Parts: sequence; structure tokens; C-alpha cells
Amino acid sequence: MISGNGVDHGLLTLAAQYVGVPTVPLAEQYALIPAARAQLVHCAELVKPAMVFADDGARYAEALALPVLEGMEKVVARNAGAGMTALSSLMGEEAGVDEAAARVTPDTVAKYLMTSGSTSHPKAVVTTQRMMCANQTQLADALPFLRARPPCIVDWLPWNHVFGGSHNFNMMLANGGALYVDGGKPTPALVGQTIENNRLKSATLAFNVPVGFAQLRDAMKADAGLRETWFRDLDMIFYAGASLPQDVWTDLEDMARAVRGDVPLMTSSWGLTETGPACVLQHEPTDRSGIIGVPLTGVEVKLLPDAAMRCEIRVRGPNIMPGYLHDAKKTAEAFDEEGFFVTGDAVRLVDPDDLNKGMRFDGRISEDFKLLTGTWVRAATLRLELLRDLAPLAQDLVICGADRGEIGVLVFPSTEAAGLGQEAEGLIDGPDLRAALAQRLAARGAHGSASHIARVLVLAEPPSLGDGEITAKGNLNFRKVLARRAGLLDRLYSDDPAVVRA
Repeated sequence: MISGNGVDHGLLTLAAQYVGVPTVPLAEQYALIPAARAQLVHCAELVKPAMVFADDGARYAEALALPVLEGMEKVVARNAGAGMTALSSLMGEEAGVDEAAARVTPDTVAKYLMTSGSTSHPKAVVTTQRMMCANQTQLADALPFLRARPPCIVDWLPWNHVFGGSHNFNMMLANGGALYVDGGKPTPALVGQTIENNRLKSATLAFNVPVGFAQLRDAMKADAGLRETWFRDLDMIFYAGASLPQDVWTDLEDMARAVRGDVPLMTSSWGLTETGPACVLQHEPTDRSGIIGVPLTGVEVKLLPDAAMRCEIRVRGPNIMPGYLHDAKKTAEAFDEEGFFVTGDAVRLVDPDDLNKGMRFDGRISEDFKLLTGTWVRAATLRLELLRDLAPLAQDLVICGADRGEIGVLVFPSTEAAGLGQEAEGLIDGPDLRAALAQRLAARGAHGSASHIARVLVLAEPPSLGDGEITAKGNLNFRKVLARRAGLLDRLYSDDPAVVRA
């Protein structure tokens, strides 16, 4: 599947899974952006599919003509060109369907989900029927209102990602719900469509990433009708991908009380593509962002503490993948001697004296590094703090300093920040921009060397999907950014006048 969410995409997915044919949904950017097609080629060479689907033969014609897809049946929902099969021509054939469906078991592969490629080329996660079915039962155990009334969502989250394609899509399927496909996204160009769709339809569950909730919050502040429609039937507000900023959390609570007198469950979960995804869920009300909760039914969690009182989290359960396709080495490395999946993520206990209060996410262990002094820098946690402290100037950023004497930051600027400076030699610079950054760094107050930001540069070029600097999910690949921009990293630690020092 090389095109994005849509009714035909969903129907073909269900039809294939019903008869035991695995599907492989890919980020549509891989097909539509020429610089990113190397990722599509990699995925096709890894999976070796027999059929390729796109919703529009004209829009995806260049991708469908790639040599790596030669010899595969190319099915399109509309605008079929030469060598393409119209999806409508495949409808109605029933011979062998019942027999094929009878052969489907819990261990039948439902789909191969490609990892984001944050640290390497995407890997194909073997996703079985057992994983998906077990995970929906686990979620319904933790969230009983899912079974009390059929849920409804207005959802843009992409089906090539486990959050949108397994967690949300299957939740509607398992509980008799309704999924309204939102063609918008939390981007300046498309958020208006998301706002309009949410104005047209009241959902019972709201799934989004933090920036998406922030944009909806901003729109609802100025639109009483949107506020009433959005909050009216909500049972749950569910964020993932990062912690929800506390100001957004508080504003949503206040709006909910004003509209309906109470607050829906505001919560998050934790999991990965390899875990189905949900393993841990905060299923009781809390007033704080960042808490991921306790293990779901049947999930075993192993916590390996370090000297900083945080723990690496490892998991075992019926929703965990059996392995990666055609990669026995990576599969073996993914599990420890007791069969726990090694996640590489870190958590902290909310209250070490009361495990029932659950855990909070504390970054990726692989992103941590040491300064020359031997001081550990918790880069993932520090990045979230800086995105808050540098708002609205930083769209995203990379924490630097491994084997250096102090912490530096490479900033991908927001439109507002870019407007304060001038572009030159790969950087955006100017006295107004430097002053604005210095003011925000000063407002952070005094910090020890593990979190003191000593120098900042603002990058002119946005992260490149084609060069692997940004994944299809929109996450930065920090290693690729630092490798591709090694010269700018050297400038960050030089006496360049464009460096903002603190």
C-alpha cells in the first residue's frame, strides 16, 4: 500500500487479512517525494510483494513505474493507466475465499509494519493476528467504556504507523465503532481541514500528537461551536508521540468543564511498532502530562535501574512481535535471555513506594551521551524541556555535545524564528534572532553541566526526508542530521559569531 488512508485502502487491507495475505502499508511520502523513493525501493526489495496498491493511478504513476515494482500487479482505485488494474475489476470473486479464511490462525501474519528508520533502514515488523487481537482485548480491559458504547473517531493518524493503523483502526473494528478518515494533518497547510472535519462530526475518542492537540486548542479558543462539538461526546483524550505540554492539558481541561461540567479521561500509553503497540496505559484520571501508567493485561514488564534512578523497560506478552522479516540477527538482538523485548526506552516510577501509580516516560537510552567531563546528558528529556523553553522559535532541535566539553543545540527554526534573521551559509542569523534566543536561554535559569545549554546555531535548511534526516512519522533521525551536517556541528563549537552563547 503506497498511498495514504482511505476507504479503498481500508477495505483492501481487511480483505487481504481475511484470507491470510499480509499487507505492507508505507508512508505515502516514500512514493510522492522523489528524494524519498530510496526508502520505497528498500521496502520493496525487503518484502518482495506480489501486488502494489495506490488509490490514484495518475498521482502515483511515477512511483508505480519504478523498476523495483516491475512484474508486480499494480492495482489502483481510480485513474488506471497502462499496465494498471482497476480495483473495481477485482470485486465479486468468491472462489476459494472461505477455504483461505479457514486457514487463518492467530499466528498468521496480518501485516508487515515498517519501523520509522530513526536509527537505521526501516525494518519489517512481523505483525500477527494474535498480536492485534490480544492488544485490542488488553485495551478494552483497561478502558471498559469501549465496550459500553461503540466508539467513534475522526482520525488523521497514518495507517503505515502502528498508532493509526493498528491501535486506532483495529479499536473501531474490535468494538463496532466508526472511523471517519480525516484528510487533514497538524501542519499549517492541512490543519484547517482537520478543524473543519471536527466541526462536522463529534467523536467519542480523540487521538492525536501533542502539536495536533495544541492546534485544535488554539482553534477552539476562538470558536465556541467547535468547542461544543468536539467535547460533547468525548470519553477520552489520548496523546502519544511526546508529552502533552501542560498548558495545552490545562486549557483542554478548562474548556471541557465549561462545555459539559466534567473532563473526559486524559491519558497516554506507551508502546512500539514491535509491541502491537500498547503495553502500558494510564487508565485512571491524572492531572499531569507524561505519565504512561501500568502494564496492560498479560504484559510483563522488566525494569533495569541505573544510577540515575531511571530504568530501561523491557516487555513480554502476547502482543509482542515474533521478529523482523528476513533479519535473524536483528531479531536475536531484540530479545534478552528471558525472552523480554529490549526496547531501549527509559522510564521512571511516579512513586517508588507505590507501583500502582505507574511510570512516566524518560527518553531513549541510545540518545544519552557523555560530555568530556564524564557527565551524562539525558538528551531526550532535555530536548523536550528545550522545545518548551525555546517556543515559539524552535520547530525542532538536536542536542549535541558527545565527547565535547559542553552542550550545544542545532535548531530547526519555526516560521517566526526564520522571520527574525537572514539566511547565509546554511544558517539563519541576525541580531534580533540571537537576542530572542538568548532571552529564552536566560529565562531557563541556572543549570548544571548536564542541562546547561552553552551554544546554539539556527539551521537554514529543513530536515531532509530523502537523506534520512527525518522519518516518515516526522521524527528527526539525530544521527543522520549530525553526520550530514558535520561542518555545521564543527561551527557550533567554534568562535563563529552566529553562535548564540549562554
